[in-house]
Amino acid sequence: MGQDLVLGLGGTVDYEIRWDAAVLEALAAEHGIRLDELTTTTPIIDERALVVTVLAFLATGGGGERFVLTSDIVERFAAHFDKAVTLGGTGVRAGIALDRIGVPTVQHLVSIDDTVRRLLPASMRIVSSATRDTLDPHLIVQYPEGATVRVVDGAVTAPASNRLIFANDAPNREMAIADGLGDALEGAAAFLVSGFNTMQDADLLEARLDDLAAAMQRLPADALVYYEDAGFYRREFSAHVRRRLLERVDVYGMNEDELQEYLGRSVDLLSPDDVGAALAEAHHLIPARALIVHTKYWALAVGPSAARHAAGLESAVRTAATRYRLGDACTAADLDVTAGLGRHPGGTAVVAALRRSGRAVGVPAYLIDTADPTTIGLGDTFVGGFLAAVPAAARYATAAALDRALDAVGDGRAEALRPRHLHRAAVSASGSENGPHAAITRRRLTAASHASRGSSCASSDRRLPV
Repeated sequence: MGQDLVLGLGGTVDYEIRWDAAVLEALAAEHGIRLDELTTTTPIIDERALVVTVLAFLATGGGGERFVLTSDIVERFAAHFDKAVTLGGTGVRAGIALDRIGVPTVQHLVSIDDTVRRLLPASMRIVSSATRDTLDPHLIVQYPEGATVRVVDGAVTAPASNRLIFANDAPNREMAIADGLGDALEGAAAFLVSGFNTMQDADLLEARLDDLAAAMQRLPADALVYYEDAGFYRREFSAHVRRRLLERVDVYGMNEDELQEYLGRSVDLLSPDDVGAALAEAHHLIPARALIVHTKYWALAVGPSAARHAAGLESAVRTAATRYRLGDACTAADLDVTAGLGRHPGGTAVVAALRRSGRAVGVPAYLIDTADPTTIGLGDTFVGGFLAAVPAAARYATAAALDRALDAVGDGRAEALRPRHLHRAAVSASGSENGPHAAITRRRLTAASHASRGSSCASSDRRLPV
């Protein structure tokens, strides 16, 4: 079996705005926005349409991802708010979560610029299809539960916290597959596929799927393939991607927003009967070996291989919960603190009922009370936590944890106490010590060890204040 975790298919530069209801109210007043025009499906051709869409999502507590006509709309809207520049994309954020516990990854990127170079953790090795530097920022709007914004003829209040993504990202829309992806996959223990949701050209999508299928032929037979769904800009493309990839996908993941969009109805996430019926309906539509749905109350898996992934679900829920409660201010040790917290009672009831009936396996979410939750990147972090349970990742994490423990001993005793077999196992993770990947492996281990010693989210998910 391979040892690398290869994550793709594209990364992003994100503008995370600081929520400010007063600013949004001023924009609503400036544009004369009324309650009866709030909709989440209007084409976002200007700033006014963007404000309408944000308010429509807020009114329902929903989350999602939408296409904007130009990146200038993103820049103009973001300029009204305080913001931070971070890195996004499912693969990158999952890799950041893994970096926190000392697990290096290989990132497939389709775009690059100096911001990406500065913010990527040192433990990540890049395989990129980019031929030049580009910047097409993604606008990330995170709103809290209870947020109220007045419009011309009334007000909207968020029944739940959630996050929204708006972008016009040409490299991710074109999703060119790097020539070196096949080489990277030869040594993979796991491969994460995500990002086709932003594509809008049917012929180009078909060509990219051909390229990806060719690269995936070089995967070891026992490598785990995880496909994470997302809000497709063209919904019909989702079914086509599934037809091409599902046979090789081991785990197919989605959140509650995507589940309800597929079903065309809302789901009572605290009703065992409604959740059970929804999962059965979704699995009929998407007959994956393991179909995972992750929500704020629980994470559940259905399918013939679902039971095999219990450890991955537990790790995923714990990792996402830690980000939710602490955001970028956490450390690797905070995962252990999260593990000691209580579980959501409603989520626990749903999981227990579906487990008893044999309809699903799952893990309830943690019960977390925080005035400042982080909803950005939770799904991506969930994926990173899930992949942390892959044996190859677990070996890296164990070695990094041992490094931290032995470093704490100090006084020169750490090296004497460090088991040599762990060093040898780590060095051989991508090939023999003198083999063709030895230099890359040693660089990765050095970076992973560095990350584990300074393993705060702030050091791995570095932010540029603007």
